[in-house]
Amino acid sequence: MTDTTAETGQFSTKGAYVTGANEFSRDTNYIEDRIVRDPEAVKRLPAPPKSNIGSLGYGLSEGAEAWPVEPGRYHLIAAAACPWANRTIIVRRLLGLEDAISLGMPGPTHDVRSWTFDLDDGGRDPLLGTERLQENYFKRFPEYPRGITVPAIVEVASGKVVTNDYPQITLDFSTEWREFHRDGAPNLLPEGELEDMWPVIKRVFTEVNNGVYRCGFAGTQAAYDEAYNRLWIAMDWLEERLATRRFLMGGTITEADVRLFTTLARFDAVYHGHFKTNRNKLSEMPNLWGYARDLFQTPGFGDTIDFEQIKKHYYITHEDVNPTQIVPAGPDLSNWLDPHDRERLGGEPFGDGTPPEIIR
Repeated sequence: MTDTTAETGQFSTKGAYVTGANEFSRDTNYIEDRIVRDPEAVKRLPAPPKSNIGSLGYGLSEGAEAWPVEPGRYHLIAAAACPWANRTIIVRRLLGLEDAISLGMPGPTHDVRSWTFDLDDGGRDPLLGTERLQENYFKRFPEYPRGITVPAIVEVASGKVVTNDYPQITLDFSTEWREFHRDGAPNLLPEGELEDMWPVIKRVFTEVNNGVYRCGFAGTQAAYDEAYNRLWIAMDWLEERLATRRFLMGGTITEADVRLFTTLARFDAVYHGHFKTNRNKLSEMPNLWGYARDLFQTPGFGDTIDFEQIKKHYYITHEDVNPTQIVPAGPDLSNWLDPHDRERLGGEPFGDGTPPEIIR
């Protein structure tokens, strides 16, 4: 007789998120290989400092490899449900890299083993032929010991994972893949603003992007209370900052806006209830809400958002937080298309550039 409990256990995520530790700690040990236009030049640069937001102007981390930029060689695997993967989808689209880097999209749920390609015909990625992203990790690292995360970039010919270092991937899309950007692509890393932008990106990651998870996966009341307070201090800081500027750094979109947007897009739909970040809704903060809608209605942002997949991902996957796996019917999200009135602050999302074409 088969032990069905043991069999089904491997497909569950129960116990994977809320561990009982006081504070949720994100594992930031990724495959730090990079895809660069001049591998030999990058190898000569100094190693980057340890960072959870990526780095510019540095070479490779110890043990990392440099892969050459080649259109058509790589396949980006990015689930629409995941905020970290959503960033790469947005930047790829804003920069017009669709013809240079193909895109594979797993479904919204996964188990403890891996993301699966259940949205594709036959349940396999049409380019890689694999059912689970885990297979592509194992092709390169047969005993890969960490989580099978998205986004990940896979070499098409070998089927081997190249990198899953999500904060660095978008930075390299902007810098190393510049030759293949579309005409009119925005400069998401304006040189004159980098010194001021880096602390903003750091605070957004630490207190907001990761802050909502710190609330949702807190293992004790005290840890939750601390996480909740930290999150709302940062949200109030953003509300004040956006009172006088259209976007985080001024009149045009930057990498900082991409990184904040993916959290804001999930706030009322998921984090407010599921992660208990419920002091108020995003829609009750005039500046942040107007800013979020401004981005949502900008080509390249809202057209990458799938609220149905987002809700399924969080409410079904996080069994520790939602044991019933019931996905709520609400909230009504049609208000994302309401007028935002952010034009009064001046500026243009793409500056002197142009928006991307209608999504394919």
